[in-house]
Amino acid sequence: MRPKLAAMRDDTRRWIEADKKHCWHPFTPQQTWVEGEPLVLVRGEGAWLWDSEGRKYLDGNSSIWTNIHGHNHPVLNAAIVRQLGEVSHTSYLGFANPRASELAERLCGFFPTGTLERVFFSDDGSTAIECAMKMAIQYRQQTGEPERMGFIAFDQAYHGDTMGAASLGGVSRFHERFRRHGAPVTFVSGMEALRHLPAETIKDSAAVVIEPLIQGVNEMCPWPAGMLRELREWCDAQDVHLMLDEVMTGFGRTGKMFACQHEEVIPDFLCLAKGLTGGYMPMAATLTTAAVYEAFLGEADRVFYYGHSYTANPLGCAVALASLDVFEDEKTLERLQPKIALVVELLEELKATSSKVRAVRQCGFVAGIEVDDGGAQVCLAAREHGLLTRPIRDTIVLMPPLCITEDELRLAVRAIALAAG
Repeated sequence: MRPKLAAMRDDTRRWIEADKKHCWHPFTPQQTWVEGEPLVLVRGEGAWLWDSEGRKYLDGNSSIWTNIHGHNHPVLNAAIVRQLGEVSHTSYLGFANPRASELAERLCGFFPTGTLERVFFSDDGSTAIECAMKMAIQYRQQTGEPERMGFIAFDQAYHGDTMGAASLGGVSRFHERFRRHGAPVTFVSGMEALRHLPAETIKDSAAVVIEPLIQGVNEMCPWPAGMLRELREWCDAQDVHLMLDEVMTGFGRTGKMFACQHEEVIPDFLCLAKGLTGGYMPMAATLTTAAVYEAFLGEADRVFYYGHSYTANPLGCAVALASLDVFEDEKTLERLQPKIALVVELLEELKATSSKVRAVRQCGFVAGIEVDDGGAQVCLAAREHGLLTRPIRDTIVLMPPLCITEDELRLAVRAIALAAG
């Protein structure tokens, strides 16, 4: 059992008391929070985290799906320190900086020449989506189709929390109260429903948005194989832009650098965040084509008037470049393949041996374990066995840093099995 608050170290008690008095946590029922006993996380190394009481845990969801190469990675640390020695931040409004130029070039280099050629930097997944939405709408306004202001999204999707991105979300608990304030969106369940949309709806739509290969917040629900390729072909036939939300799936999570590479699909907009900096700094990128970019050239009224104070922050760009170096130098994707195979094996065994596990869903190194007795309770119990993660409803997310070892993977799955009972 956890020690009572009174038995904690003085600094732990002080931090918790200040938190409960002044802080407001995301996606967290605050009444339960202030009545509970939170962990205060203070240190990380590789796939492990430590709390302020000295207890050690595997980071089972990569600190909300962000960490790639592990905590406290020496190469990433050094990149930030080097950049600090030069400058920590400069404006990107009317100025350039070396690291942003280098990072944009590296990101575009993952795709064939003449496809995704332009990068717009922002702060997080929500703003990456927001940028793509505004670009898609303004593009239509500036190319003679101002009526094409709507979007098509998929049921149970999640694309962020800012007002535009939230309007694309299909999870009623998160998005319903704000829906009428956002963009016009038509929701479909899959390709069959998409094909049966009225012609007028398609004619009024600027873009289709999807989380490729697997929906995250929809309890880790994979799409059918080949579906992304079919969607690209449909978009081409209907002259509708394809917007891919790779905020979760990007940077190796599915076994390739980007999920769209599994089906050799190039979108019109590619939205990246989370793992972009290896889990170190808040940063996002929206990649798009020369055709979209060129529609914004010309007079002042064609400018894309959107941007943030910390756009293309040099520290974030520096650590993102270092993360891409680590992918190459440590052969991260190559070394990931046997771990993906091991996850398949471990989860099949878990489902076969635990009466509390209803289903297992997986795509590469992304997994969801659906349980009978409530995901939140299982996640709390898993702490006692050295694993930190969060549930989505009754689904336990297992998405550790890519650096996790095979023995550590076994520990993680064993913790879930013991916690589920």
